[in-house]
Amino acid sequence: MQTDPDKMIKKHSQLTQSDHQKVLSHTQREKDDWFINSLMIEGCDVPFKFKRQQQYKTLSKGQRVNLTYYPEKDVVAGLEFEYMKVVRIKVS
Repeated sequence: MQTDPDKMIKKHSQLTQSDHQKVLSHTQREKDDWFINSLMIEGCDVPFKFKRQQQYKTLSKGQRVNLTYYPEKDVVAGLEFEYMKVVRIKVS
């Protein structure tokens, strides 16, 4: 299913679209029935996270991606951590 990022951004004002972002690292881990993916992007100190029911293809260091995301917070042991929740990712 193809999604248009412009339509998504108009419908949800918190969404941000970033094109041609350079991948620094990509990790996947299994939790319950889901694969949790963490992505670090060049020039950004905050991790980008998304989950899939099937394993996502491995993204290599230096690969370019287009992302649609919004800021989110997670509390671990009483500490608040910010991350970006990815709703759409495509290799560019």
